[in-house]
Amino acid sequence: MEKILGKISSVESLGLLDGPGIRFVVFLQGCKLRCKYCHNPETWDINGKCELVRPEELLKKISRFKNYFGIDGGVTFSGGEPLLQPEFLLECLKLCKKENIHTCLDTAGVGLGEYDEILDYTDLVILDIKAVDEGEYKELTGQDIKYFYQFLDAVQRKNKKIWLRQVIVPNMNDDKEHIIALGKFAKRLKNVEKVELLPYKTIGVHKYKDLNILYRLEGVPELSEEKLEELNKILKENL
Repeated sequence: MEKILGKISSVESLGLLDGPGIRFVVFLQGCKLRCKYCHNPETWDINGKCELVRPEELLKKISRFKNYFGIDGGVTFSGGEPLLQPEFLLECLKLCKKENIHTCLDTAGVGLGEYDEILDYTDLVILDIKAVDEGEYKELTGQDIKYFYQFLDAVQRKNKKIWLRQVIVPNMNDDKEHIIALGKFAKRLKNVEKVELLPYKTIGVHKYKDLNILYRLEGVPELSEEKLEELNKILKENL
């Protein structure tokens, strides 16, 4: 049997922002989306610079930090887009569950399809909401929103817990109408435990220059804390 190898962009051993508790975060290589605000463009090309790892090797790395996880922590598979490496992801999830490690999938939901078995071994889905409007989604990501909904349908069918996250960009979606629409979208879903607004940051702009890629939000300022607080109040009123 051919050995399964995963393409890993990087790992973070003690992540605090990628799910509940302390997490070991695995950033997988490859993504079909080309979001205007993406701060990890180095992960787009699935054949780009990465480390080849077997699931068993990755589990050994994760297990070293198991004592830090406590009751709430665990491992989060992020990216890039982890759903573009389904065989590797599934095997890693299975190994983690054998070791009683809480599993989280941080995803935009645009992978290769056939998500049911992956979700069987996933405890929590952190779902990146790019846009709820079909036209805005296409403009932002370059992809059709139908692929996102295929994944979301599987998540709902499998009755998985969800955290929703959306990046808020000045003059793009930082108005009351967009936040109300997000709230209505969230209310239609089952098992949504949390909805988070993430402020747009420019931390990854230098990577575009290094990779000789045009950064399409050049000159757009970061979202202020005051504006984020204002929008969070609107969101709370519409959930």
